[in-house]
Amino acid sequence: MRILVTGGAGFVGSALCLRLKEQYPEYSIIAFDNLKRRGSELNLADFKAHGITFIHGDIRNVEDFDEVGPVDVLIEASAEPSVMAGLDSNPYYVINNNLIGSVNCFNYCLKHRAKIVFLSTSRVYPINRIENANFIEEDTRFSFLDEQREDGISSKGVSEKLSLDGPRSFYGTTKLSSELLIQEYAEFYGLKAAITRFGVIAGPRQMGKTDQGVVTLWMAKHFWKQPLKYIGYGGLGKQVRDMLHIDDLIDLIDLQIHDIDKFNGTIYNAGGGAKTSASLQEMTKICEEITGNSITIGRELDTRPADLRIYISDNSKIESEIGWKPSRDVKTIFADIYTWIRENEQQLERILK
Repeated sequence: MRILVTGGAGFVGSALCLRLKEQYPEYSIIAFDNLKRRGSELNLADFKAHGITFIHGDIRNVEDFDEVGPVDVLIEASAEPSVMAGLDSNPYYVINNNLIGSVNCFNYCLKHRAKIVFLSTSRVYPINRIENANFIEEDTRFSFLDEQREDGISSKGVSEKLSLDGPRSFYGTTKLSSELLIQEYAEFYGLKAAITRFGVIAGPRQMGKTDQGVVTLWMAKHFWKQPLKYIGYGGLGKQVRDMLHIDDLIDLIDLQIHDIDKFNGTIYNAGGGAKTSASLQEMTKICEEITGNSITIGRELDTRPADLRIYISDNSKIESEIGWKPSRDVKTIFADIYTWIRENEQQLERILK
């Protein structure tokens, strides 16, 4: 099998390339990336060592695909992943990259009769519907209640039943637009596709920043004993996210590559779920336990645009219909990130510190 991974030198893309090559050494794995994100260049040495082909290309440029040639599967893992992208400046870049670039990927798949595995996001769900959900404030976190005004939110989290009416950020809108276009390509051109709405993905190889990759950022700041802030919602650090270990994501994509008919025509949520979730307060405690370091945590009361008090993926649909569910817990995620930082401290210090 010949597999193309767009965004192949990013966090998810690089982990996918390396793991797939390890599991299927007879496969040709191609990492396609423009190396825009700082730190992505560090993956090139690993690609060379493991026999992974790297192509320096940009999904916005149709001609860049010419160097790739035919493939059996395209895994669309390229994106401008920041929810803040386009909110305080011109949204052209996020739209051009996440929507127009993805359309180029779809057309490439048609040309070579390739299947597509599309990594979408939980951010397709409207902000106000989630923010207006009934919740309770507990000692260390906010939690959804089961009693809600509309379908799609419960103590299990947000499900695929939640209405998509309402604004969600330019990032979320470009991803939802791509989802809709894939359905058109599937109906009228026969494109086979797996679409998955992933929540927060975390693990080794992620170059964390404040607007994307908060789990790695939290561990890195504790590792190097640097200050952090609880931002928004009163500065309490009670906002919650579920986390999906990168290896759990790869387990799912492995299924999609080899049995796409199970996923074709259906969209699934896939996240850590309620059992693999943590508030910022709880993340701080875990990082202190693993690193042995205590740092200064400031407070910023104002909530940032497009932020969410709580996001947890309700995985009920994919668990019941496919049988997939995450197997790595929150502490494993943080411990694996800590080990990665410790083993690559000299390389990562200039990027994460």
